Amino acid sequence: MSIKIGIIGYGNLGRGVECAIKQNDDMELVAVFTRRNPSDVTILTKEATVDSISEIANWKDKIDVMILCGGSATDLPTQTPEYVQLFNVVDSFDTHARVPEHFSNVDEAAKKSGNVGIISVGWDPGMFSLNRLYANAILPEGNDYTFWGKGVSQGHSDAIRRIEGVKDARQYTVPVEAALEAVRNGENPELTTRQKHTRECYVVLEDGVDAARVENEIKTMPNYFADYDTTVHFISEEELNANHKGIPHGGLVLRSGVTGWNKENKHLIEYRLKLDSNPEFTSSVLVAYARAAYRLSKEGQSGCKTVFDIAPAYLSAKSGAELRKNLL
Repeated sequence: MSIKIGIIGYGNLGRGVECAIKQNDDMELVAVFTRRNPSDVTILTKEATVDSISEIANWKDKIDVMILCGGSATDLPTQTPEYVQLFNVVDSFDTHARVPEHFSNVDEAAKKSGNVGIISVGWDPGMFSLNRLYANAILPEGNDYTFWGKGVSQGHSDAIRRIEGVKDARQYTVPVEAALEAVRNGENPELTTRQKHTRECYVVLEDGVDAARVENEIKTMPNYFADYDTTVHFISEEELNANHKGIPHGGLVLRSGVTGWNKENKHLIEYRLKLDSNPEFTSSVLVAYARAAYRLSKEGQSGCKTVFDIAPAYLSAKSGAELRKNLL
């Protein structure tokens, strides 16, 4: 029996989830929910339904896990606590500073409904978070370093697009190469947020919009741009489509630590991702954690979870015996 999946939102992330479901034989896409007119949304899965988000309550007992594919700026803070009252849910909330608040809101709603909500699933937060935890546990004396990019940040690009007067935008996160090399050389530098990354923004404005006002709103946006050296380029829609339509990304998690009675031996743990498609990789992580949400729910668990709370075996379609034989 396959796990019945629903998708809320059919942008880059929603389409990526649909493609990922195709690669998982124990899952099937049942429905996609949209704020647009459903007749205007064409999906790839012929057997699935496209329905209005206003009709979502009618699907309460027809979907095992709902995957939320909205943005972290304005969608997920309200959608995840709302829809976990109807379904087991998974989201990719990625505003790091607001994760504790989001967790609390989802946990309260999920426990009342008896459902499971897994938040902040993706590669950062998500897979990078796990690698930071593992590295900290293994090398308790050391320093953490995370570098993102160079690549397009979906969340930051979405945050720019929410600014009044912005027609479209792409934001690239760029590591400062000198800072990365200092970490790899074992120098254990103390780096500020600004010293680790820069941000490059390519923005298309609606006609007649004040560019200076938009640039100021971007550069002063808390949790997104205020702590970084940010460059804003205003370009045409044609240039954006020609040069910035891809969504590559990636990054590294490093921990530099020491062992030995006198801390005489140095170690460096490095985990790297290089992604052709940020949303498709994030979608693949979401789908794996949808399997975990389903299994936890079947065990009678409820409440909010993060990647820290879920054993790796819950992510895999393979049995415990298969995992021990082939991967351990």
